[in-house]
Amino acid sequence: MLSLFSFFYYILAIIVYIIAMPLLLLKLRNNKYKIAIPAKFFLKNNPSFKEDKIWFHSCSMGETKAIKPLIDEFSDCNLSVITNTGFEEASKYSNNVRYLPYEIFLPFWINRQKALVVMEAELWYMLFLFAKTKGAKTYLINARISDKSYNSYKKMRWFYKQIFKNIDKIFAQSETDKKRLEELGAKNIEVIGNIKLAQLPKITKKFKRLEEVVITAGSTHQNEEKLILNAYERKYGKLIIVPRHPERFDKVDELIKEYIKDKSLTYHRFSKNEDFNSDIILVDKLGELNNIYAISDVVILGGGFEKVGGHNPIEPAYFGCKIISGKNIFNQKSLFECIQNYYIIEDIQLKEYLEKIEKLKKPQLAKAGTIEPIIKELKNV
Repeated sequence: MLSLFSFFYYILAIIVYIIAMPLLLLKLRNNKYKIAIPAKFFLKNNPSFKEDKIWFHSCSMGETKAIKPLIDEFSDCNLSVITNTGFEEASKYSNNVRYLPYEIFLPFWINRQKALVVMEAELWYMLFLFAKTKGAKTYLINARISDKSYNSYKKMRWFYKQIFKNIDKIFAQSETDKKRLEELGAKNIEVIGNIKLAQLPKITKKFKRLEEVVITAGSTHQNEEKLILNAYERKYGKLIIVPRHPERFDKVDELIKEYIKDKSLTYHRFSKNEDFNSDIILVDKLGELNNIYAISDVVILGGGFEKVGGHNPIEPAYFGCKIISGKNIFNQKSLFECIQNYYIIEDIQLKEYLEKIEKLKKPQLAKAGTIEPIIKELKNV
């Protein structure tokens, strides 16, 4: 039998749904939401999971990428997400993917599952309540409470206490997170580190470090190379440009040639000479980025100066490269949260930051986690 709290929570969720309806219908005009909103708020083409399996739930692309090793381990599983990018990423791993419906639908949408495994801060009351009510073991993984959000969580302690009643076990990132979670009413917490760092980058080829500063523009997109070249001066160090997409190699080659034609700078394509003897090098071969990060001092991370969503900062951070990125990192926010000391800047600030390379701080990664305790736990459900 459901508690009085559950009853009033459900009534409140219905009221919020009704109030939000005009906004939802307005957002349907945007093609970006034409699939997600009908699926989440009207259950269109979004049926329940029929089979009794392990059910993984994450929010967006970053969280979904982080649980891929677990999905690989339990390949016959169910996956649910919140965002469009999360759905696109999850669909690469399985055909059995759903948008998580709004909470008022969950009591009758959720069927019995072996386990519910929820990533990070997806603390939906009805999700845990009805997954547990219908027989699933419930888990929260990679749990953390940041310094910034800690006070907000404490003010709502009475609410989170109700959520944690329905979570059987929590895998937290740190002892600090464990302590904060316990203050909110959580029980049975194991600290295993940050699982987003469970698979750290590796090099496939070892290049010799150079005796001068190496600046790598990694995973760049259209317009970003021009921005970087316009901010660059030889006195800052060598410049290595690694475009994200191979079909753009020739265009970037033309751009660099145009840039150097009235300057005393040397340049070559890496596919012609696999060395770093020139002032500017275009890496027009796939699979070399981590090898080059390993000999770099500074990385200008592409995808953030255009509305691409940024790229993985863990890779350059792991190799100790100072990181400069544009502000459009919306697809990588969860990974940036794993790092201390990085620089998010406006386009016009790039030259200013290159001028003070020596004063920039090197990044520090959070403690790398392990997924083995999670795997061991789930194999016993």
